[in-house]
Amino acid sequence: MRKPNGEVGSEVMETSAAPSITIASSPGFTPRLIGGQPGPGREDLTAYRGLGGYQPLAGADELLGEVESAGLLGRGGAGFPLAVKLRAVRDNGRPAGGAIVVANGEEGEPASIKDRWLLRHRPHLILDGLRLATAMVNADRAYVYVSDPDSTSSVEAALAEVGPEVFGGIAVEVWNVEPGYIAGEETAAVRAINGGPVKPTDKPPRPFQEGVGGLPTLVSNVETLANLPYLLRHGSADYRSLGTSLSPGSFLVTLTGAGRPPALYEVPHGLPFTELLALHGVSPNEVRGALLGGYFAGLLDRRVLDATLDHETLRGLGCGLGNGAIAVITDDCPVAVAASVLAYFDRENAGQCGSCFNGTAAMAAVATALRDGVATDEDVARLRRWSVVLRGRGACATLDAATNVAASLLDKFADEVGSHVDNGCQTCQVGAFVADRPYEVEAVSHA
Repeated sequence: MRKPNGEVGSEVMETSAAPSITIASSPGFTPRLIGGQPGPGREDLTAYRGLGGYQPLAGADELLGEVESAGLLGRGGAGFPLAVKLRAVRDNGRPAGGAIVVANGEEGEPASIKDRWLLRHRPHLILDGLRLATAMVNADRAYVYVSDPDSTSSVEAALAEVGPEVFGGIAVEVWNVEPGYIAGEETAAVRAINGGPVKPTDKPPRPFQEGVGGLPTLVSNVETLANLPYLLRHGSADYRSLGTSLSPGSFLVTLTGAGRPPALYEVPHGLPFTELLALHGVSPNEVRGALLGGYFAGLLDRRVLDATLDHETLRGLGCGLGNGAIAVITDDCPVAVAASVLAYFDRENAGQCGSCFNGTAAMAAVATALRDGVATDEDVARLRRWSVVLRGRGACATLDAATNVAASLLDKFADEVGSHVDNGCQTCQVGAFVADRPYEVEAVSHA
């Protein structure tokens, strides 16, 4: 949203008792993750078992084969095949005598609500997935890693309902950290559980090699794990009945922007972007572009209207699906949106890698000057160079996210960038988009 005089804007999503917030699936299929039309509270054990939860596991190796056949991709942002991570942890753990599984629910991405919603409303679905993951890697310990107090309460209540016998005697602990953009990065999660600061570490080793307590560790997003109970009950062929060949199944979209309240939708991979807009009540004629994958994958112009929501199509357009968070840009200036996101990265980086600490600050400074109409062609050339040479540096992907935003702005919105060099952007002269956490979905709970 655009606020005159630089006033900070925010959008509010109430997730515990808020009838005004839409939680829905796209028409034509039975949702697998949101559980139909849920009530405002937490799904208890009786309700979850009534939907077929906590089914007996006949064979861990057989289920791992189904996960592999299903092509289940991670929902945390990278879209990495879950079966590859499971096999790596299992194979590394056998000679070491054990393994660890971490259900990663630390949703540091401001534009996303999906992990918190699952943790607050469907904790048993996540715990069931965690149970299956521990069996597949032969783990002897598991964690639910969170920063949201309401998620903590929900998961602890669910754990009290099932008891340790559901997990075969494996200890499951809820691990709380302070929220932050980089707190959900997998090495930051491992470092925190090991007693260190909530900051990423250099790789290698990666967690599947050496993680919590020095043991091979699977760190998997909670939405990813939430797909496992469906696979156990229905198998890989049924799982692939939705989605595309390379991006199978359904996924959760947090949709913000366009002057409307945020919403959480479950949709099949491959859904045309225009159908998501229709579900949200947004006309394609209003759309200037979108910020994709939360803040990570960068900006896309009106070519987003021709896109389908799957990893392969969006990669072909030079961006990505990421964690499924999408901010629709309508009456906001893309240059001002990019400046706000880059300023956020400047504030939120871990402060431990010089290339990231200095690089995000430099790119944010140029983008802010560009937004304010005081940047030069030389500044734009520097921003373009930084968007290339800084990529791949640092211990985590924060700097990559910043370079994605900068590069996509310069590539996809060249005319708007040019108008800002000439101080001729009519949109920003009315009042530029300025937000501390752009397109933030604020989760408000009610007792």
